[in-house]
Amino acid sequence: MSEPLVLGIESSCDETGVALVRGNDLLVDSVASSVEEHARFGGIIPEIASRAHLEAMVPTLSRALQIADVDLGSIDAIAVTAGPGLVGPLTVGVSAAKALALATGKPLYGVNHVIGHAAVDQLVHGEFPERFLALVVSGGHSSMLLVDDIATGVRELGSTLDDAAGEAFDKVGRLLGLPYPGGPHIDRLAREGDPAAIRFPRGLTSAKDQAAHAYDFSFSGLKTAVARWVEAREAVGQELPLADISASFAAAVADVLTAKTIAACERHGLDTVVIGGGFSANSQLRDMAALRCAEAGITLRVPPIRYCTDNGAMIAALGASMIRAGVAPSRLDFGVDSSMPLEVTHV
Repeated sequence: MSEPLVLGIESSCDETGVALVRGNDLLVDSVASSVEEHARFGGIIPEIASRAHLEAMVPTLSRALQIADVDLGSIDAIAVTAGPGLVGPLTVGVSAAKALALATGKPLYGVNHVIGHAAVDQLVHGEFPERFLALVVSGGHSSMLLVDDIATGVRELGSTLDDAAGEAFDKVGRLLGLPYPGGPHIDRLAREGDPAAIRFPRGLTSAKDQAAHAYDFSFSGLKTAVARWVEAREAVGQELPLADISASFAAAVADVLTAKTIAACERHGLDTVVIGGGFSANSQLRDMAALRCAEAGITLRVPPIRYCTDNGAMIAALGASMIRAGVAPSRLDFGVDSSMPLEVTHV
């Protein structure tokens, strides 16, 4: 008997994602992004994102079905992001998923967006080991998860106390006069600079901080340190070495993320790390994680960049995991949860 065909719908922020997954095989991943509509504002505007989802949902769904050469009647289950995320965009996606579930009579799973960023790796590297560590880093989340079962057994070890990694990159990008979103531009400049040129602080790494926040992250102080360094140079009319600033800043972020990840693996006896989320596309993080995991004898799993940003594939993958684990479908009266806890894999 073949694996069920799962439709995944993602709409937590500015990407409308629709995908079809059978088991760990991705049939199609269709995405429409409204990021260019937000660029002139320097950040995501929820109302604009919601309207973009309304306009893109049906065309994106139709395109996915056409590419996969299936119809709605062939779908066995539907998974949709129920949270966390922006309330308006989440509501558009959940409403669409509920309408499809009612029209087709198929079971519906409201799932956790952040956990989906880890689940998508199964589509690339196959089934997860029995126990592993997931580091999910994006514009809004920097979370360390201890995973016993991606569908039912996730425990949050640590998270960001202020700015997430991607958010800090966007803010520093704005500070340096780079286009929005700043992350890709800083990443590009960093590859041309010296990561040791400026010693920026590593947040929550002192002995005192380690006692209370061993697996938590804080990048607000780092962002402020970059701002002060830039202001001091501008005050005396010095030209800013953008490549060196970018490289040193990126190295500080990657250093903290990877050091805490390796420490968590060693303390909990884990030999596999999965890194996901939009910020996992960052080349400094990928390079440093690969080096440090290899030195520690830890298997590193990072999906290709196409799976890092928000997409329907990650939601369909998590939905498929729910079905394999025997999780009961969600009630159709569930609501969205913009701050869904990471221990909650589904509603």
